[in-house]
Amino acid sequence: MKYISTRGKSEKLTFEEVLLKGLAPDGGLYLPDITDEEYKKLVDIKALKNLSYSDLAFKVMQPFVKGSENISDEDLKKLCYDTYQNFNHKAVAPLKLLDTNLFGMELFHGPTLAFKDYALQLVGRLFDHVLKKRGENLTIVGATSGDTGSAAIYSVMGSKNAKIFMLHPYGKVSEVQRKQMTSVVADNVFNLAVDGNFDDCQAIVKALFNDHAFNEKMNLGAVNSINFARILAQVVYYFYAGLLVGGDMEEVSFSVPTGNFGNVLAGFIAMKMGLKVKTLIIASNPNDILPRFISSGKMEKKEVKASLSPSMDIQISSNFERLLFLALDKNSEKLCQMMEDFNKKGSYEVDKKTYENITNVFKAVALSDEGTLESIKKTYEETGEILDPHSAIAVFAARDEAKYTKTIAVLTAHGAKFEGAVKKAINKSPIFPSFLENIMKGEEKCERISNDAEMVKNYILKATK
Repeated sequence: MKYISTRGKSEKLTFEEVLLKGLAPDGGLYLPDITDEEYKKLVDIKALKNLSYSDLAFKVMQPFVKGSENISDEDLKKLCYDTYQNFNHKAVAPLKLLDTNLFGMELFHGPTLAFKDYALQLVGRLFDHVLKKRGENLTIVGATSGDTGSAAIYSVMGSKNAKIFMLHPYGKVSEVQRKQMTSVVADNVFNLAVDGNFDDCQAIVKALFNDHAFNEKMNLGAVNSINFARILAQVVYYFYAGLLVGGDMEEVSFSVPTGNFGNVLAGFIAMKMGLKVKTLIIASNPNDILPRFISSGKMEKKEVKASLSPSMDIQISSNFERLLFLALDKNSEKLCQMMEDFNKKGSYEVDKKTYENITNVFKAVALSDEGTLESIKKTYEETGEILDPHSAIAVFAARDEAKYTKTIAVLTAHGAKFEGAVKKAINKSPIFPSFLENIMKGEEKCERISNDAEMVKNYILKATK
C-alpha cells in the first residue's frame, strides 16, 4: 500500500517510510492512496470477531503495512503480541456497562494509564525494529498537551537508535502528567517545557519538520498523531469494542474526547473499513472550535482557555486536515487554500457538499468545567466508576445518543492522572496505582525554554552532538 500527502505535492511512500517521516515534506499529512471501495475490502469483518486484542491488531494493521521492506507479516504479528501482552488487563481494552445502551471502553491499562499507550507502545517497537534493520538513527520530536508525552517517552526510553525531544506547555499539564514525563531519566530522553500553550508547542514541531535542511540532518521522526502509524494502531480498539457491542451487523456509535482529532479519526477509518458505525461524537470542553464547526461549517480560531480537561485545551486540531481532505474528495488544491486561509485569517468555511459529507457521520458536544464535574459525580454515584475529566465529557456527550443506539464512550485516562478534578467532583481521591506513587516521589529532569523554534532547534543540535 502507498500513502499520499493531503497537500498533494509529495511523492507516494510505503508505510515504513511514512512511519519514519511523520509529516510530509509539503506540510501535509499522509493517508492511504486507496478508494472507498478498496477500504471496504481490506478486512473480512466476520473473521475479526472473537480474536484476542493482539491478533485483531495484526489483522487490522496488516493490509496497511504491506509493502514495507523491513516489516514482514511475522514481524508485525510478533510486535503486536509483545506490545499488548504487557498491558495491565487481560482484555487490554475492557468494556463496562455505565447505563442502558451506554458502555465505557477503558483505554488506561497501559504503562502510562492513558489511551496513547495503545498506539505508542506499538509505534515505539516499530521504530526500533525498522531503525535496527536499516542501521539508522532517528530524532523524535513531539508536542504534548499531556498524555502523548509520557506514552511516547515510555515507548522509546533506552532505545539505542532513537532520541526523543518532547515539548509540553509550561504549567499547563497536570502534575501527574508532567512527572510521568520528567521523572524518566534516560540518555535518549529530553523534556522541554515551553513558555506557551499546546498550539505553540505544535507550531514549533511543525516548523522543525518544515525546515528541510534541519529535518534531513537530524532525521526527524514524529510520534504525534500527525504520524499515520499512530492513527492506524488506534483503529484497532474501535473494531474491538464495536464488534463486542454490536457484532458485525448492528450499528454502534462512539463518543470520543477530542483535542487533536486523531482518536476520533481512527474511528472514522474503522467505519470506512466496514465497521458498523452510526455516529462519531466529538466530545469537547470549552475550547469548542470543532462543535462550532459542526454547527456552522466555519472553522474559526479563538483564544485557548485553560480547563479541567487540559489534553483538549486546543484550537488547532491537526488531524482534522485528514478528514477535510477526504470530505473534499481528495481535492488538495482546495485543501491548501483552506489551510492558507486558516493560517492567515484564523478561519475558513466549507461548501454545502463538504459540510454534509462530514456532518452525516459526526456530531459534536461541548461541555463546561461545571458540567464536567457534574458528569464525574453522576457516573460515580450511579456506577461507582471514577472518570477522569476527559472521559466524563465523552460519557456526558454519549447519553443522548444512547437513547437510540448502543453507544461506546471512549475512556481515555485513569482518574488518578487528574486527582484535582476528581477530588473536586466527588470529594475523594482516586486510588493511585503503586507505580504511579513512586513516580510522584521521583526527581525530575526538564528544561524550560522560550516559545521559539530557533531556540528549540539549537537545543536539539547541542544535545545530539
